[in-house]
Amino acid sequence: MLTVGLLTLQLHIEHAHSLKEKRHVLRSLKDRLRKRFNVSVAEVDGQDTWQRSVVAVAMVSGDRQRVQDLLARVESEAERILGGDLVGSELEFS
Repeated sequence: MLTVGLLTLQLHIEHAHSLKEKRHVLRSLKDRLRKRFNVSVAEVDGQDTWQRSVVAVAMVSGDRQRVQDLLARVESEAERILGGDLVGSELEFS
């Protein structure tokens, strides 16, 4: 059975004082997660605000446990990269 996993990350980038500064943080995060875990990553909300963002990370596999394990590792890596800028997360499956 096909499993789609979606990890949603809520960010508050307090030190960003412009969209350019926020985009720099997001570009680095997205590139590192894509390269290390081979997942799809996109900013899905907060595109026009300086300090807030919602980033979605998606993965598809025939093995639900694999999706769950990999997205847990993605979340840990995002926490490591972002520190206190990561203010929330949610994991969903379909």
